[in-house]
Amino acid sequence: MASPGELTVRSGRVKHARRLATRAFRASEGEFLAEGPQAVREALAETGIAIEVFATVEASERYPELVTQADAAGVEWHVVTDDVVAEVADSVTPQGLVARCHSMVRSLAELPADAGFVVVCADIRDPGNAGAVVRCADAAGADAVILAGDSVDPLNPKAVRASAGSLFHLPLVVHRDVAEVVADLRSRGLQVVAADASGDLDIFDTRVDLVPPTAWIFGNEAWGLPEDIRALADSVVSVPIFGRAESLNLATAAAVCLYATAWARRATEASS
Repeated sequence: MASPGELTVRSGRVKHARRLATRAFRASEGEFLAEGPQAVREALAETGIAIEVFATVEASERYPELVTQADAAGVEWHVVTDDVVAEVADSVTPQGLVARCHSMVRSLAELPADAGFVVVCADIRDPGNAGAVVRCADAAGADAVILAGDSVDPLNPKAVRASAGSLFHLPLVVHRDVAEVVADLRSRGLQVVAADASGDLDIFDTRVDLVPPTAWIFGNEAWGLPEDIRALADSVVSVPIFGRAESLNLATAAAVCLYATAWARRATEASS
């Protein structure tokens, strides 16, 4: 374990980690940062993901189990001064722990063959929303999340934090062409359901059958799903507003849709 002062803000390792704040450098290096105790814990739990951890003295003392976990995994734990963590961390008030990790992003061809419950984010730009959808997908038992089109990088520091460690639990795929994603999923036998406020059916309609293998498409926070993407779906479903709210935010709408799918699948399993 490195001692405080051995690494400074001018150290090569620290400068390298800091540059991972940019998408281009993350892509070129195949690395990203996981910040905070929950994210670091999940990174260390996955074999071969964490490379090294930067931690303040206070954080090292507060989370001795993570120091032990890192040691068992052969991951170097650097005890550093607060200014080093502040240099590397993306958040305004760092929690004292940042892990440098290998990227886990997959190509569309690497989507598991048995994935029968998939979430597609089409042109989602806000990293907080992307991370929240990943968290919802994980909680609802989805098999994978695909970031398609002009979506934000799921390894963006804010997206990683918003996922609360869930990005380590399920495959993350990035693919530029939404139409190719839909075609691939349909070729695997999944029905494709688009979530949109102007959907022909609402999520509680008995005609909405979420028992078969299903891929949900969620659109951009500001403008939803454009007509060309809606046209790719087998059906377009809305989440109804029963009160006076103008709308639901993306993550909340996704949670409703994904849990409706989880409920339908579990109810069928229980009755079989």
